[in-house]
Amino acid sequence: MPNSASPCEIDAATLVDDLMRQRPQTIGVFLRRRLYCVGCPVGHFHTIEEAAREHGLEPKALLAELRFIPCLPPA
Repeated sequence: MPNSASPCEIDAATLVDDLMRQRPQTIGVFLRRRLYCVGCPVGHFHTIEEAAREHGLEPKALLAELRFIPCLPPA
């Protein structure tokens, strides 16, 4: 189910594709963690939790790293 929270709010149910579109600076986190979600058609449907589990990562750790990146106001 898509997350309707503001772009600054990230939780385990946030869709990967939505997050990368709203906060492109998070793409570096995915790449460093070897999650090649950029351009992946499944990213439209995968939540952060699902993507982490699919790649053998702890969802809470990935979420904490993504939350560390400051939220930029919309242009």
